[in-house]
Amino acid sequence: MLGFGLGLRSVHYEHVLTHRPTGVDWFELITENYLAPGGRPREVLRRVREHYPVVLHGLSFNVGTREPPDYTYLAQLKQLIREVEPAWVSDHLCWTGLHGFTSHDLLPIAYTEENLVHVADKVSRIQDYLGQTIVLENPSVYIGFRSDTMTEPQFINALVQRTGCEILLDVNNLYVSGFNLGFDPRAGLNALNPAAIRQCHLAGHTHNTTHIIDTHDHPVCDEVWDLYEHACRRFGPVATLLERDDRIPPFDELLAELEQARALQARALASRPA
Repeated sequence: MLGFGLGLRSVHYEHVLTHRPTGVDWFELITENYLAPGGRPREVLRRVREHYPVVLHGLSFNVGTREPPDYTYLAQLKQLIREVEPAWVSDHLCWTGLHGFTSHDLLPIAYTEENLVHVADKVSRIQDYLGQTIVLENPSVYIGFRSDTMTEPQFINALVQRTGCEILLDVNNLYVSGFNLGFDPRAGLNALNPAAIRQCHLAGHTHNTTHIIDTHDHPVCDEVWDLYEHACRRFGPVATLLERDDRIPPFDELLAELEQARALQARALASRPA
């Protein structure tokens, strides 16, 4: 349980390096931004790591395709892991490209037994290569598949059982997916294996009345805060990360929002049965 963290973005590099803020317990970094062995991002990461735990959060495991893992990428990641010793490494339960082309988006997979076999095999190969357990995030989805034979929580739980991987529960993504596909996000949360939850994400979105887009450019909305508090009551103390990727406010505004997460988790834990 690392506590409460922020996604480190370049607009806040100087603030973090200069002030070493105490209101944040750890930082999550987008893996692909730090793979190059030289340059400003890697230097910033080394300096941040001297004072804070870090987590690497990537976009390139591409576990939803039947192509083999990208071992060139994994070799770079393995070297970065050796250098900065992240608390864990996470990515997304989705696919992001084919035949060497990257979509720059998190694309959905059908929740079928056949896909479960292939995703579990790829996750196991990635974990074997890295020599450690990986953590996978539930993505925001905008369409469902007629071929689905299980729900997302059932698929995730089965993947955890087969591979030993862990879950990054993105509470905002769960809310977005529930709204877009018409299911109860609280029921989806309740169906997840509590023992496998390693981390939570919180973020904002853009509500377009008929659908929601996961934009990470707004504060967390009340409905997501409520769902997060429920998650804390169900899962107990869990490391929590606040994300903002566009319309990024001053650092102190993010810290204030992070304090709201800290207070909600404390309230939720106080109300759990003994």
